[in-house]
Amino acid sequence: MSLLLRHEPQAAQLKLDEEGWVAVDQLIENVSTYFFTIDFDLLKTVVAQNAKKRFAFSADERKIRASQGHSIDVKLNMEVLEPPKILFHGTASRFLDSILKDGIQKMGRQHVHLSHQLETAQQVGQRHGKTVVLKVRSHDMYVNGYTFFRSDNGVWLTDFVPNNFIEVPEV
Repeated sequence: MSLLLRHEPQAAQLKLDEEGWVAVDQLIENVSTYFFTIDFDLLKTVVAQNAKKRFAFSADERKIRASQGHSIDVKLNMEVLEPPKILFHGTASRFLDSILKDGIQKMGRQHVHLSHQLETAQQVGQRHGKTVVLKVRSHDMYVNGYTFFRSDNGVWLTDFVPNNFIEVPEV
């Protein structure tokens, strides 16, 4: 579902609206046609049990979308929020020199992803190699005009983290 709702809806001939929503009936039908058979009960289980809460139903459960992490253009219409004083970004140590030079960039996604929990950032970083968790002085960024959003699943999002707001832990 991450592939289809965040990156390649065309792989199952899905038509997402501008906010990333797709009709549940269309998702079930197209996934069943192009990949494997699913039904509404299985879809509800996936949404409810996904550890990262990556997916959300509309209030009437007729639509579904990814909460964040899109590499395709969608407008999630999130409210700008004041972030906590510090947020964390987990990455692989091999990216550290580039980050310290150029800041944390969104790369192929719509936003940079940050966590308020150190453990979550560590888990994210582990996916990419030897982990390093960076402290981001998010409140300082905010008072300097950078915008922050929080997705439905609690991930903090921003467009860019300049290197002067990043603290590297001592090794």
